[in-house]
Amino acid sequence: MKRAASYALGCKVNQYESEAIAELFAEKGYEIVGIDEAADVYVINTCTVTNFGDKKSRQLIRKVKRQNENAVVAVVGCYAQTAPEEIMSVEGVNLVIGTKDRGQIVEMVEQYQPQNGVENYVTDIMKERVFEPLSIQKLANRTRAYLKIQDGCSQYCSYCIIPYARGPIRSREPKDVVDEVARLAENGFQEIVLAGIHVASYGKDRTDTNLLGILRKVHEVEGIRRIRFSSIEPNVVTEEFAKTMAELPKVCHHFHLSLQSGCDRTLKEMNRKYDTQKYREAATLLRKYLPDVALTTDIIVGFPGETEEDFKASYAFAEEIGFAKIHVFPYSPKNGTPAAERKDQLPSNIKTDRSHQLLALSDKMSGEFLSKYVDKTVEVLYERSVEGGIYEGHTSNYMKVLTNSDVDLSNRLVFTKIVQVQGENAFGEAIL
Repeated sequence: MKRAASYALGCKVNQYESEAIAELFAEKGYEIVGIDEAADVYVINTCTVTNFGDKKSRQLIRKVKRQNENAVVAVVGCYAQTAPEEIMSVEGVNLVIGTKDRGQIVEMVEQYQPQNGVENYVTDIMKERVFEPLSIQKLANRTRAYLKIQDGCSQYCSYCIIPYARGPIRSREPKDVVDEVARLAENGFQEIVLAGIHVASYGKDRTDTNLLGILRKVHEVEGIRRIRFSSIEPNVVTEEFAKTMAELPKVCHHFHLSLQSGCDRTLKEMNRKYDTQKYREAATLLRKYLPDVALTTDIIVGFPGETEEDFKASYAFAEEIGFAKIHVFPYSPKNGTPAAERKDQLPSNIKTDRSHQLLALSDKMSGEFLSKYVDKTVEVLYERSVEGGIYEGHTSNYMKVLTNSDVDLSNRLVFTKIVQVQGENAFGEAIL
C-alpha cells in the first residue's frame, strides 16, 4: 500500500484543507502517515503570512525529501500561490499547486513523471470566483471540528499578502455547509468552528445568504451543541448581530475580535477598515447581550512608523477593552506588501520590548478574567485526557478547565465548579 503524508503550516484553514487532502488520498487507497515518517507522497500546505513562514516551508520540503528521495513532493497553499518560481527552485519539489485545484491533487500526483521535472499548476487566483469544495467526511476521536465556509479576502491590509495568495471572496454553498455539519454531528462532534480566510465576508459574493443566515442554518443541525467563529472583525458586530448571538443558545460566548492596533493613526496606515471607536462599540454591544462574553484579539507591535506615543495609545486601548487574552505579534515585513517597502522600519529590540509589555498586560487581564469564575459553576465540554485521570476542556467562553476524574469525561458536556486558577488554566471539580 502506498503511503501519503499531508501537512499544514500556518492557519486553521490550512489545517482543515490538509485534512481534506489526506482524506482524498485515503479514499484512493493510500495509507495516511505523519510528516516525519517515510512516505511515497508528501503534500506540504504552505504559509506565507511572513517571510519566516516561507523559510519554514522550504526547510520542511528539504526535510521530507531526505526521508525518501523517491517520494513525490507536492507543494500547495499560499506560498506556492504567490511565489511558484521560488518554490520550483527548491530542490526536491515535484509539483506546485497553489490555492486552487487541490481537489485533483491525487490525479496530479499519480500522473506525475519524474522526467518532467517540476510541474507548475498555479493559475491566476485573482480571477477565481467559485469556492473550491474541499470537505472532511470523517474525523476520528475529536470533539471540536473546524469547518471552512469561506475563502479569499478583499481587505488589502498594508502588511498582508493573503489577498494575493487566496484571491477574492468566495463563499461556500449553504447546502454544502449544512451537509458537512450534519456529517460531523453523526460522527460525534459536539462543537463546530466556522472558519475562513475572512469569515466576516461570508455571503458578500452571494445574494441568497450572509453570515447570520448560515449561522442560523448550522444552528438547526441536531447533535451539534456549540458553534464558534474562528475570528470576526468589529465591522460585522451590529446590534442585530449581537442580539442574534444571544438568541441562539448554541453560539459560544467567545469572540476573537481582530484589533491589530489600538491607535487610530496606525490602524489607518495598516488600511484596517475601522477605528478604535467602532471597535469600542462592537465590544460594548457584545457585552450588552452576552455579559459573560470573552473577547480575545491579535495586536501587532512595531508596525513601521509606530512611535512610542502610538504604542502607548494601543496599550491603553487594550487595557480599556479588557481582553481575556491578547495574541501579540512583533511586526514582520512580508515581501510584496506596501508596509514592507517603508523606510521607517523599527529595530527588533523596540519590537521585543513592546511585545513583552503587551504580553504582561495580557497575562494580567487573563488572570483577572479567570479569577471571576472561582467558586462558580460552568459548563465544560471536555476534549481529552491529558494525563492519568486529568481531563482538559473548555467553557463556552473558551476558558480552559482541567479536572481530575475517575470517570471518562472525553467529549462530554459536564457542569464543573471552578476551585482555583493558575496561569491560563482553571481547575475544577466535575459535578457528575
